[in-house]
Amino acid sequence: MDRQKIIVRTSVIGILANVFLAAFKAAVGLLANSISVVLDAVNNLSDALSSVITIIGAKLSVKPADKKHPLGYGRIEYLSSVIIAVIVLYAGISAAVESVKKIITPEAPDYSTVSLIIIGVAVLVKILLGTYVSRTGRKVNSDSLIASGKDALMDSIISASVLVAAVIYLIWGVSLEAYLGVIISIFIIKSGFEILRETISRILGERIDSELSKEIKKDLCAYDEVKGAYDLILHSYGPDKLIGSVHIEVDEHMTAPALDVLERRITADIYEKHSVALTGISIYAINLSDPETDKLFHHVEKDVMAHEHVLQLHGFTLDKKTSTAVFDLVISFDLKDRQSLYKEIVRELHENYPQYKFYVALDSDISD
Repeated sequence: MDRQKIIVRTSVIGILANVFLAAFKAAVGLLANSISVVLDAVNNLSDALSSVITIIGAKLSVKPADKKHPLGYGRIEYLSSVIIAVIVLYAGISAAVESVKKIITPEAPDYSTVSLIIIGVAVLVKILLGTYVSRTGRKVNSDSLIASGKDALMDSIISASVLVAAVIYLIWGVSLEAYLGVIISIFIIKSGFEILRETISRILGERIDSELSKEIKKDLCAYDEVKGAYDLILHSYGPDKLIGSVHIEVDEHMTAPALDVLERRITADIYEKHSVALTGISIYAINLSDPETDKLFHHVEKDVMAHEHVLQLHGFTLDKKTSTAVFDLVISFDLKDRQSLYKEIVRELHENYPQYKFYVALDSDISD
């Protein structure tokens, strides 16, 4: 079964379960005059709506690429997650308002054994549903499903708290309804903000998954012609569509036809193994087989790497005719003032090796 069908099937299951729970909870809440149970039912309806949006997003995201959107519509799934977050936030704010009203004008609830059983069943259903949806979301890399799964697990905690409040009322006659409603609304709002924050982070562009970047670089370095792989950048055009570029080190004597063959092989192999389209492969032509270049490289590497926060230098080459050394320098984002360290290192190189000129490019710690 393909990714879209899995998302749709899982969402339909979520819709059916939430509509079923919402109907029973609404009936119980109205009969028992329980604001927390009614709000829990409304929350289930918002979850069902979230699943509907997930289905719509999954359907639209697989639209074929066209002239206006040549890279497809995969990012629509991120937008559907934003809409889900807004719905959750709205449900939480509405719940808070209604709960505050009940605190101001309290009404005594009237629970029955049947209502408590229904709430207990709802807790169990939500735990099973949340676990299933979250696991499926991680399996198919769907932010919308993961968000829905987290929301369902949160609902199970909310329903359990409603059940506890009912038991407390029946035993001690203390009504915590309205106050519990406020607590529930806070949890709902918090969940909405978390979904929104995570989705916006994806839209802004997050760091490449460490395991994926290491695997791709390892595969690149497995080619005999490739001496090193660096600066791997991947852009997401949907959860299952990654496009990017990379720099590779090769011997300076490689011919253009040989480079062309190598790049075509790399592009095909990486896409087949990782479903990652490397649309740009840049070349560092290195000459470390030359004794003078190799000696200078090791001295420079020792000096540069002695600085804290320096992660790497690569693409080192020496033009002996002009005595010019060129390389890229990677400084960790953990250092706030990266420019100051960069300038200090360049200054030290010119002082320690006055016979050479250095052109050092400050590189970013883009991927592991």
